[in-house]
Amino acid sequence: MSTAAAFADPELAEKHRRVHSILEARGADALVLDSPAALGWFLAGTRSHVSLAGAPVAQVLVHRHGAALVVFENEADRLVAEEVPPGLEILSVPWHASLSEYGARAAKEHGFVQVLAEDAVALELRAARAALLDVEQERYRRLSADTARALTDVLLTATPHDSEREIAARLAARIVGDGSDPLVVLVAGEQRLGFRHPLPTGSPVGNRMMAVLCARRAGLIANVTRWVSFTPSTARQRGDEEAILAVEADILAATRPGISLESLLAVIQQAYPRHGFAADEWTRHHQGGPTGYAGRDPRLVPGVEDVIVAGQAFAWNPSAPGVKVEDTMLLVENGLEVLSIDERWPTVNVAGRPRPAVLVH
Repeated sequence: MSTAAAFADPELAEKHRRVHSILEARGADALVLDSPAALGWFLAGTRSHVSLAGAPVAQVLVHRHGAALVVFENEADRLVAEEVPPGLEILSVPWHASLSEYGARAAKEHGFVQVLAEDAVALELRAARAALLDVEQERYRRLSADTARALTDVLLTATPHDSEREIAARLAARIVGDGSDPLVVLVAGEQRLGFRHPLPTGSPVGNRMMAVLCARRAGLIANVTRWVSFTPSTARQRGDEEAILAVEADILAATRPGISLESLLAVIQQAYPRHGFAADEWTRHHQGGPTGYAGRDPRLVPGVEDVIVAGQAFAWNPSAPGVKVEDTMLLVENGLEVLSIDERWPTVNVAGRPRPAVLVH
């Protein structure tokens, strides 16, 4: 294997440096990256999949002096020509063989004694990819803005007679046309707004609807939720809409560098009853958390050990029956920058920040 520690590509060089620090701290020789999130991060957004539901077609063996791409031979030419950054050694594996077995064999042949699996250093790997590089932040801004625009374009032309699947199909087509993968496309009409993850059906959306998009491009994932009403909101609905935005505002105000991610759970638990919701509302749906190369990286749950850092992306999604808010944001020097913005979408000012309102047709 290559013994050169330097990569010509500065992004790959910095990511190798971060993994090298993990190896040094653990006294290990190498680390195998095999998850979509880790591969997307280390390989600068390489599409390591064929099926969105399938396992990656490659792994990366990162060692102290470089890295090797262990890849099925029928995928190698495409990945090298179109996807992976330069500087990696390429180890082709027969399509019918095991990537893991070949990777382990290569590690042994080159004298690597302690080879770490991703699971063994999950916390360290999340920390390594948490602070996004400037180039990653720019990719994220473009992806998030494109995703927000896709929602606006499709939902501006929606009608009460459209089925949930018709809306979902238009959203998915737009996302693919933008060069992204539609990882999650949810649509709920007025009869199904009680479901937090409403996979689309053939039912017409009726007078009120919610649409959710999670779009992946260059490895990064934008998460956005929008609401549409074809009749004026009731006083109860307007009150709940204002209240869920107030819950979100409490979470955003508490999202600061240097604090533990888990500490925000108490903020969320207090925010719901403070703004008029049931005290146990937070238990009825996950609240989001850091995002980036995974939909949530990680999802906020009791016991998470992660620490929030500057340059980290977030997608909080507080919700209650009939209301939810979700955007992709970046923690910058002066607070949280909302990335998933389309100026055509109606907004309301909440704690000095424009937040999405319900689009009323």
